[in-house]
Amino acid sequence: MRPRVSVVIPVYNEGSDVVRHLERILREVMLPAEILVVHDMPEDTTVPYALELAEHDPRVRPVLNTYGRGPANAIRFGIDAAAAPVAVVTMADGCDDPRQIDDLARLVDRGVVVAAASRYMPGGQQVGGPRFKRMASRWAGRTLWWFARVGTRDATNSFKAYDTSFVREVGIESNTGFEIGIELTAKATRLRRPVAEIPTIWLDRQLGQSNFDLGRFMPSYLRWYFFAFGPRLAADVLAVRWAARKPSSVDRDREGTPQ
Repeated sequence: MRPRVSVVIPVYNEGSDVVRHLERILREVMLPAEILVVHDMPEDTTVPYALELAEHDPRVRPVLNTYGRGPANAIRFGIDAAAAPVAVVTMADGCDDPRQIDDLARLVDRGVVVAAASRYMPGGQQVGGPRFKRMASRWAGRTLWWFARVGTRDATNSFKAYDTSFVREVGIESNTGFEIGIELTAKATRLRRPVAEIPTIWLDRQLGQSNFDLGRFMPSYLRWYFFAFGPRLAADVLAVRWAARKPSSVDRDREGTPQ
């Protein structure tokens, strides 16, 4: 059966910590799904645990990212490898609520191109995390909501669902950190495509160490923040822009083979 949702999880040496999160996803996602565990190198410590889970549940599919290292390339590779019409990006650290994957996917089924899990709308909450990061994220989300009309109060959150045909149409230009969420939200806004949100409660990771480096990723976030305020764009303009930057095609046989 073709999956209705592809869950894309970029990983980096998560080791055994990933097991609990993957088991929760497998338990909570009711839609026909595939779980793409995207790693940058065959020796990543996450891989043996993902392969073990895959032996018991074929929904788990470890895939080797060949676009280059880093979370942005892993997410872009995962969405390109997705077999479903909807891709939900979630992190491997357990901060996101897997019970909401189905709800986000159904919003895309109903016609939005980006469905965001929002910490900053009524009913949402962020628990823990660095104080400056929380303040910067909330400020960006609120100003984009008020002034750029982006359709979500949490444009920076990575926990989002995407119409995969929309993503392949406009492309992903980010290549460093986790700014893909704000990039695709900004592009949808400029194209006047629908964006929606549902409230979520985000919990700071309890296991392992975060790989998020705000200082290094900030310039990329600011680039897409200001991009969202531009005038309406035609789809062909973004298509031409993406075609000029598009990387070489993925070896589809390699995509489908656990690494």
